[in-house]
Amino acid sequence: MSDTIILSVDEESVGIRIDKFLSESIDDFTRSGISKLIADGNVTVNSAVISKNYKCKLNDDITVLVPDAVELDVQAENIPLDIVYEDSDLLVVNKPKGMVVHPAAGNYSGTLVNALLYHCKDSLSGINGVIRPGIVHRIDKDTSGLLIVAKNDTAHLSLAQQIKEHSFHRAYQAVCYGNIKEDTGTVNQPIGRHPKDRKKMAVTDKNSKNATTHFEVLERFGDFTHIRCILETGRTHQIRVHMSYIGHPLAGDSVYGPSKVIKSLNGQCLHAGEIGFVHPRTKEYMEFKSDLPDYFTQFLKKIGKANQIQTA
Repeated sequence: MSDTIILSVDEESVGIRIDKFLSESIDDFTRSGISKLIADGNVTVNSAVISKNYKCKLNDDITVLVPDAVELDVQAENIPLDIVYEDSDLLVVNKPKGMVVHPAAGNYSGTLVNALLYHCKDSLSGINGVIRPGIVHRIDKDTSGLLIVAKNDTAHLSLAQQIKEHSFHRAYQAVCYGNIKEDTGTVNQPIGRHPKDRKKMAVTDKNSKNATTHFEVLERFGDFTHIRCILETGRTHQIRVHMSYIGHPLAGDSVYGPSKVIKSLNGQCLHAGEIGFVHPRTKEYMEFKSDLPDYFTQFLKKIGKANQIQTA
């Protein structure tokens, strides 16, 4: 199933070459990959085919047709999986921090998909093509936690519809900078591409989608706060963007956090700890929880001890 991506050029992008603009706007595509799409006639501006030298004009309507990635033969790899639940329709896997969910340019092995192909053989939904078989939703490389995988198209469509209708339960735990004074809160701000750094997301009114994150404080540590977040929507980097927007970026986040990164965390301190959904076949509600991983609990101990010293 081919993907169609529609973009509009804003003021900050006027004059930028189309290949550069698209490579910075679309995940998983290098500039050379975009150039090939343009050369093959899969990119139009205001319904006209253009060359890679075309320079963007204000309010240009850009349409990108991403063909099925059938040429790529994604290899099955015998990588251990922490499977929380499995039946003939789906499985719930506990993804470790540092594992990429699906292959992308420059990263075709060692992913969750490579491991799933070995474990499930041919029993994976084909809706998202050979690059993302069975993948209904994603979590970032450096986010740990629960992910649901569909084994057939019927299950995939049912789960995707639940996500669209916001009936799919997803709760995360995170550690963010600063002392959040409120016990609970909601961030209801639209998220889209960052206007200047198009590999980042941002709270913006331009080419954005509604996004809502609910949070509650679990424990305060002076300079840090341990929180639980519930997603009402599922935008790219949603928790990371929303918490940074209200002045409490996630610890370890090198993209949305302070320039001095806590390197020992190897990425944001964020764990997808709860997942709940109606089973596509049985129609029963199922919910699963994942214990905090070692990196998370060790960091909590570290900031807990530091807080005790500061308050002593």
